[in-house]
Amino acid sequence: MDSHGHNEQRVVWTVVGTDIGPLLLAATRDGLVNVVFHATDAARGRALDRLAARLGTEPVEAPGSPLLAEAIRQVRAYFAGRRRDFDLPLDWSLISGFNRQVLRELASGVPYGSVVGYGDLAGRVGQPGAAQAVGLAMGANPLPVVVPCHRVVESDGGIGGFGGGVDTKRRLLALEGVLPEPLF
Repeated sequence: MDSHGHNEQRVVWTVVGTDIGPLLLAATRDGLVNVVFHATDAARGRALDRLAARLGTEPVEAPGSPLLAEAIRQVRAYFAGRRRDFDLPLDWSLISGFNRQVLRELASGVPYGSVVGYGDLAGRVGQPGAAQAVGLAMGANPLPVVVPCHRVVESDGGIGGFGGGVDTKRRLLALEGVLPEPLF
């Protein structure tokens, strides 16, 4: 508690090396709050500044924090091919409204090794004409990989866009057996 008797928000973070590059993982007492692709120095700095502004506290690097331990373990197991589903507490405070509704449906309703179209996902949340809005929700996903926006593709068979880059999306889909492994 702070000096005014309020619970102080604590945000801890670390970077985990993966087959798709370094991922920044950030957590609060409520759960994993953010996953950031390509967490090199510049990207990491921008992500931490955004987190501080959004959550009202400076994130603290704490790779040994109990708040991060299970997320680190599960991310490593996923990339090693030993885990298909994430079973982590998630802090949804960085996303709200339609975007949160879509991402929750994605997390619970599109299993490992499968894909869904933007329009199909819109229909699942009762907004069948909102495929473009689903695309925007995917781009706003604060928890990529764990909330698997890489599993959302175009209805015509195209791979669609991806905040981590289309090559990263292909590699994640290949890891899950949806696409063949890239030749190089």
